Amino acid sequence: MVCMETTAETPQDQRPRGRPRAFDTDVALERAIDIFSVRGYHGTSISDLSDAMQLTAGSIYKAFKDKRGVLLAAFDRYRVLRSRKLKAAIAPFPLGRDKIRAALQFYAEAAHGELGQRGCLVIATAAELAASDPVAAERVDVAHATNEAVMKDCILLGHSDGSVSTNIDAADTARALLCLLQGMRIVGKTGSNRAEMMAVADVAMKLLD
Repeated sequence: MVCMETTAETPQDQRPRGRPRAFDTDVALERAIDIFSVRGYHGTSISDLSDAMQLTAGSIYKAFKDKRGVLLAAFDRYRVLRSRKLKAAIAPFPLGRDKIRAALQFYAEAAHGELGQRGCLVIATAAELAASDPVAAERVDVAHATNEAVMKDCILLGHSDGSVSTNIDAADTARALLCLLQGMRIVGKTGSNRAEMMAVADVAMKLLD
């Protein structure tokens, strides 16, 4: 999505005063995702966002109204990107059990190194705003419910294709996996290595036995 302002070359004295330059909204929001994930909502100022998004403060206020508006828009963009990547990670595998392993490994890869230390915007938003901002809380709830549903669907697929025992409760196990996946992202903030996170993914697979 591109926020289109004027792009034609207009003599400076004919250009409306104060009109911001054109910018790619998705690119700007992805830059905001990075700084919110690292510093948190309260630790990020409009000045920080201006530097990170490469926009003037005036352009930010015009497009998003305030810092909270940037966060909510960045949150939505983050969810689109992460959901797309998760679906791509599990899509090649036909069996439910293998899809779950791929999802666990996808989260393990995001829970170490630079990406791990950057953190998860869903978790950051939950920790800082869910208790005081109903709109933010709803977004977090939807994000969690969506990821839990992906896990449940994979377990149910495993039931039908024989790769997951039907003795495994799909709803309860999906919720347990969600908690484990989110926990991996929290632990990843402190600098865990890839081998440690992959080992967690291997142990998590035992929930399906």
